[in-house]
Amino acid sequence: MNNLFLQAVQTLAEAQIENPRLETRLIFADVLHCSPSEIFQDISLTSPEIEKINDMLAQRLKHKPLDKILGHREFYKYDFIVNEDVLSPRPDTEILVEAALEILHNISNAKILDLGCGSGCIIETLLKEIPSASGCAVDISANALKIAQKNADNLAVNEHLCFINANWFTDDFTAQIGDKFDVIVSNPPYIPSADIAVLDTEVKDYDPLLALDGGQSGFESYKRIAQIAPKLLNNGGYILLEAGYGQAKQIANIFITQGFDLLKIVNDLSDIERCVVLRLK
Repeated sequence: MNNLFLQAVQTLAEAQIENPRLETRLIFADVLHCSPSEIFQDISLTSPEIEKINDMLAQRLKHKPLDKILGHREFYKYDFIVNEDVLSPRPDTEILVEAALEILHNISNAKILDLGCGSGCIIETLLKEIPSASGCAVDISANALKIAQKNADNLAVNEHLCFINANWFTDDFTAQIGDKFDVIVSNPPYIPSADIAVLDTEVKDYDPLLALDGGQSGFESYKRIAQIAPKLLNNGGYILLEAGYGQAKQIANIFITQGFDLLKIVNDLSDIERCVVLRLK
């Protein structure tokens, strides 16, 4: 096994995969159903296990994201099912979760709306952390909602979470939601259409285009959400939005013109303005 392990590390390194040793450990651990730390032991491999490891390595060499090879990804404290129908949860989005939790701890029986829920990682983490809350997860993709539903089952938050397949650009969107909420969270598409082609292969080829393309300006979804959010929030309700690089202040201005006050902009671990927190006047 050690020879195969070292060969795998070298192969991933030559393909300029970041953290080749860690990724190799994760692949082996997944196949062997053990902790990554255990793969350093002299474990014998069966032929099917070797075949599976080689298949996973071949996929990784095509720059398919490791989480989508493994079929799951850690986010905040929890493990989420992922595939090519959903955006891979990213550590930057945990900044939004942390900011939302600060607010939710002060709201009794809070109602949360997630616009563009994808895998469900945001709202389901919030519901897991705040058991008294309830929520609604909305996505334009029916396939994404199937993944979100599976994750809700796994996290045991499905009893206080509803799912709606809807497009926020339709005229009847707020009628389809049919409720008001204390907090809205959203990580909408924010990459300008012209920039999609130059994204990393792992993003442009394996994340759903619907979750990436923010229209010509990159702000089209924010403009629409700013229009509909006042109809979906209770008086004094909050909205928290993830922002792309250099977008946060313009996003804040879009919402300020629709009757929101900017409470704060939260930076991520790379000191990029990542989360915009606003409150409805």
